[in-house]
Amino acid sequence: MGDGTALAERIAERRDGSGDPMAMVGELRRALVLVPLDAGGLWTAQLGGVRWICAFTGEESLARFARARDTGDGQETGRTWEFAEVRGARLLDEIIPAMGVPAGVAVDVADPDGAMLFPPARGIVPDAVAVDAPAEEGAA
Repeated sequence: MGDGTALAERIAERRDGSGDPMAMVGELRRALVLVPLDAGGLWTAQLGGVRWICAFTGEESLARFARARDTGDGQETGRTWEFAEVRGARLLDEIIPAMGVPAGVAVDVADPDGAMLFPPARGIVPDAVAVDAPAEEGAA
């Protein structure tokens, strides 16, 4: 399965304590997620010193995010939201390293019971950009 359905299922399993975190990361890598576009780039948010790429497992979760962002009270304004469909592996292996700052993926952030953060940690992003990777010998 390439869409975000299996990812949403793995997130639900992890949130209820029964899921395997590495299986969930693997599912993100396989999934096609929807990422809103903002000023020609991917929609991101800054929180806790990390730049988070906002990604969604389906059109319904993206629509909830869009409604919340439109007016803050869930009312529709008629704004058209453009988005890209991106493979999770591309976000983790190519886009995040190119950002040049600590970055991770925030999935389904408008769904309090279904959201999941994939931080810039080893096993999720390449070690070269993971914030928990050991410092290189001789580095300041």
